[in-house]
Amino acid sequence: MTVKAAVTVRVPAKVNVQLAVGGARPDGFHDLANVFLAVGLYDEVTVTPSDSLRVTCSGPDAAQVPLDRTNLAARAAIALAERHGLSPDVHIHIAKDIPVAGGMAGGSADGAGALLACDKLWGTESSLPELLAICADLGSDVPFSLVGGAALGTGRGENLTPLDVGGTFHWVFAVADGGLSTPAVYGEFDRLTAGTDVPPPTASPTLLAALRTGDPTALAGALVNDLQPAALSLRPSLAATLAAGTDAGALAALVSGSGPTTAFLTKDAESAESVAAALTASGTCRTARAAESPAVGATVVAA
Repeated sequence: MTVKAAVTVRVPAKVNVQLAVGGARPDGFHDLANVFLAVGLYDEVTVTPSDSLRVTCSGPDAAQVPLDRTNLAARAAIALAERHGLSPDVHIHIAKDIPVAGGMAGGSADGAGALLACDKLWGTESSLPELLAICADLGSDVPFSLVGGAALGTGRGENLTPLDVGGTFHWVFAVADGGLSTPAVYGEFDRLTAGTDVPPPTASPTLLAALRTGDPTALAGALVNDLQPAALSLRPSLAATLAAGTDAGALAALVSGSGPTTAFLTKDAESAESVAAALTASGTCRTARAAESPAVGATVVAA
């Protein structure tokens, strides 16, 4: 086993182009049909040997990131170390660029990034199935953060089927002030759907076909997020952001995952820059960022 001096992994954000949510299961989770696209906004996770496990963070909203053992990056290091009989004595530094608590799986990305980085740092040479099993234990979105690209997530989102994407899609992401708790959004979904017959979640054939052909107009017509009413209920101001983006020429708009980041699909890169500028000027969000998808998953960029 060869221990390296430092390893840095770059890991992408995600957008859910379809998030179909079933009723609450006995374990408190929900069955999902979750169509993930990795997008070109990235965190970088660097691990170096240390006398003990510690986490630091820099970048936008770094003060909101927990630096104790509840952080998914720390949990990933602990899980891998336990599997191989090691002590998780590493310094994990997270350079944030994915919005914090924004519905874009930033925490999950950091968990996947730390897992891959520690595997390389310690030379434990885990197989992809082994890494994905650890990811699934860490959280529903963590496996996709590891593999990136495009995938359908079933179960609670952790069971992945890769999807073909026939082109590049152009997005704008509007970052709101403050975050939204994913459990709170699911709780509001349960409240809003109480007493109704919530159908089993299934992937949309129309949406999957739009991904395969790379057709942004067809994809725009198929975007759906079953958590959006709950996110809007908890944060009504997001409706103004969604309206501002569509007024500026976006093909479609939706809340990203559990929010409060909002996502806008555009026809091309030029349109994305125009929509981003209009959203930033609208006063309905803190900032707006253009990005492309699909993006590659967790990648070692320095070792």
